[in-house]
Amino acid sequence: EGSDEIFGGYLYFHKAPNKQEFHQETCRKIKALHKYDCLRANKATSAFGLEARVPFLDKEFINTAMSLDPESKMIKPEEGRIEKWVLRRAFDDEERPYLPKHILYRQKEQFSDGVGYSWIDGLKAHAAENVNDKMMSNAAFIFPHNTPLTKEAYYYRMIFER
Repeated sequence: EGSDEIFGGYLYFHKAPNKQEFHQETCRKIKALHKYDCLRANKATSAFGLEARVPFLDKEFINTAMSLDPESKMIKPEEGRIEKWVLRRAFDDEERPYLPKHILYRQKEQFSDGVGYSWIDGLKAHAAENVNDKMMSNAAFIFPHNTPLTKEAYYYRMIFER
């Protein structure tokens, strides 16, 4: 958790018009982490008696990374710079490589894409079986804040609101 938010790793960061807006969006994403990704990580691990560790959210690391010139973190395909370029370069050691280059410099995928679409389609079908149209029509009443717009989103909210 945190590296995409700190280093502008989401694919929509390609559209950042300038370094100021890039930086503002990274700040916005970091400030919202506790509401979504960190909450999910905490609930998913604690349900099994585990505690997640999030090294990219170490305060000193965040302060150091956020003090970098946002220009150095921006995605610039014409210069061969892809998402999270600075972080990838930090792990690019010719003498003692941490990762093979084809992995280190591959295009970012959503976490869920890495498991395959058949699994995702199965989750959507499962959600559709467990959330009916009447439940969806009452979604705004049941979940007034960030109301789920799909049966899948509603199903996840049911789980996480327990």
